[in-house]
Amino acid sequence: MKHFFLCSIFVSAAIQISVAQTAPKPATPGKAASTSTSTAAPWLKLPPGVPRGRGVVKIAFSLRYQDIKVGTGADAEQNKVYKVLYTGWLAADGHKFDSSDDHRLPLKDKDGKPVMGDDGKPKLGDVQPITFAQGFGRVIPGFDQGFTGMKVGGKRRLFIPWQLAYGARGRPGPDPAHPGIPPKSDLIFDIELVDVSEMQMPANHPGMMPVRPGTPLPPGHPPVNSPLSGSPGAGAPSAPSAAPATPPASTPPASSAPLAPPPASKPATPPPAAPSTTQPQPQTK
Repeated sequence: MKHFFLCSIFVSAAIQISVAQTAPKPATPGKAASTSTSTAAPWLKLPPGVPRGRGVVKIAFSLRYQDIKVGTGADAEQNKVYKVLYTGWLAADGHKFDSSDDHRLPLKDKDGKPVMGDDGKPKLGDVQPITFAQGFGRVIPGFDQGFTGMKVGGKRRLFIPWQLAYGARGRPGPDPAHPGIPPKSDLIFDIELVDVSEMQMPANHPGMMPVRPGTPLPPGHPPVNSPLSGSPGAGAPSAPSAAPATPPASTPPASSAPLAPPPASKPATPPPAAPSTTQPQPQTK
């Protein structure tokens, strides 16, 4: 019996010590409880004269890329002529919508006739890269801007958001079997930079001038105020000029239609006015 009472005393003492150690401590007056989330938004390093702003900094969209192979040739400099091999897929379902391999031309003999293979179909030539002038809006913006930092011989995978591709309208295909690119489609491109060369300028055009609002643009080029246009000064009011500049005749267009931005809709041309049928009245003397 004596041992039973001693054990009860020891158990009660142990329970009291445990409760005392685990009891919550009262909050210290004058100190607010800290929270894991802060209402203060991160701020960026701003130049002098620009006030700080409160609010969460968000990214609307971004161009991402993955270098598969680092090239060893010339750098992909801006405003140069690029030769590129490519394959494009829809990011939503992996459907391949275009590739350089899809544009191979059939081989021809000395008489200009197609060379037939053993399967009875024309033999196709080697894959030819497309050629376009970088920085002139001849291809979609994500493709145009995706070569920064590359060298000739390099291979890269581009993850292009729809805002830098074909936008909210997409690009319709030629027939139901080839539906084209749906609206707001993110794209994935595998690209290979084959060559970089200087842009040949005509003798009477020593420098390349930026495309300004109101300047005549080549066929198929989006308007300057279009969100798909890479021209500087997009959306700015047109400025009068005595002699509007024209793009150099040697600027090579993109040789692949699926990469070109969708053409802008042309306004309907009003019908010509009908000739007047009113007879001239004789003059009174």
